[in-house]
This record gives sequence, C-alpha cells and structure tokens, in this order.
Amino acid sequence: MTLRNNFKKCVWVAAMAIGIGTAGGTVRAIASPAPQDQHDQDYSKNKNYQLGMQDGRNDQMHNRDHYKKRHFKKDEDKNAYEAGYQAGHSPDHH
Repeated sequence: MTLRNNFKKCVWVAAMAIGIGTAGGTVRAIASPAPQDQHDQDYSKNKNYQLGMQDGRNDQMHNRDHYKKRHFKKDEDKNAYEAGYQAGHSPDHH
C-alpha cells in the first residue's frame, strides 16, 4: 500500500470515527503508522546481510542452525543479518 493510499485511508477512518462519535483514542491508534515489515527492506548491500548469508550457507552445508551466535548493537543490523541468514540457509540457495 502506498503512502498516499494509507494517508487517505487514515483520513477516511478518522472522519468516520469522529462522525460516529467514537473516542479520540481510536483515531490516534488508527492514525499511527504500522511498523514496516522486515521483508520490505532491501538489505542486499548491507555488510551484516552478507555476513548472515555466509553463515546461513555454511550452516546449511553442515546441517546446522545458527551455529555462530552473533550479537548486534542496533536492531537494523540484527534484522539485516537475520534476513541474510534466512536467505543463505534456505535449501534453494546452495
């Protein structure tokens, strides 16, 4: 869903909620943006994605799951690594 469509939907829902006389808390909850799904991100050029892909392929070859335990300071780095790991660990990526 594009940002424009999402905005129009939020405005429409807010107008309906106000028209019906619903409490303002509902309008705020609807108007808040939904968290972005990690699959929408393109991590392919991220070094942590590449590291995850390498670890995932290695674990796939040796029939292991998350053999190396890695810790990241930022959630985005962890998400990039996990996306790479899952891509590398899937059976269709040898």
